[in-house]
Amino acid sequence: MPSATVHLLRHGEVHNPEHVVYGRLPDFHLSEKGARMAEAAAAELARRVQGGERIVHLAASPLTRTRETAAPVARELGLDVHTDERLIEPANHFEGLHVTGRELAKPQHWPFMLNPLRPSWGEPYRSQVQRMTEAVREIAREAARRGGDGAQAVAVSHQLPIWLTRLCAEGRPLPHDPRRRECNLASLTSLTFDDVDRPGVPGVSYSEPAAHLYSGVNQLPGS
Repeated sequence: MPSATVHLLRHGEVHNPEHVVYGRLPDFHLSEKGARMAEAAAAELARRVQGGERIVHLAASPLTRTRETAAPVARELGLDVHTDERLIEPANHFEGLHVTGRELAKPQHWPFMLNPLRPSWGEPYRSQVQRMTEAVREIAREAARRGGDGAQAVAVSHQLPIWLTRLCAEGRPLPHDPRRRECNLASLTSLTFDDVDRPGVPGVSYSEPAAHLYSGVNQLPGS
């Protein structure tokens, strides 16, 4: 019964001077500071490998910001990046908009704000959890296949899918206040499975290797 750990790495800060909900839009790149965050996460993972941990697999959402965050991890650990569509940001009605009170007051948006517990403006929370948990479990099995018992993998994704995956693993309700998410930029939410071949609740740990870079950063919920 092989065990494995999957580190869910959130991407670094994105260059977004207009403060729009960039969602799945193409060509939203990491900012200069975001690239430094990605380097900090990669350095932390490399330090762990040097300490004896075995990180043998790397996956990422197909979006630009996650692929750019994965790049220094791939370089430092000598791994290829495997694209996984299930790690992607959820679709969002407000994609491309700077969401203000004035914007939300427009009648065309009202049908999409009827049920914040689902939520009605984008992919349902349950759908996100289903695809993410399937992806994470498969990535954990791949790590065990490549590296044996105790092997590890990194999966680069986005704030909301990562946070929902953690809520599910901890048995907490999925509806939540976005301002209370513990999933900062370039953070690591680590899920450890005692047996990748059997159902079970993973252990959860969390760390912020780029915390020293957070000062002055504007973090949009859901980015």
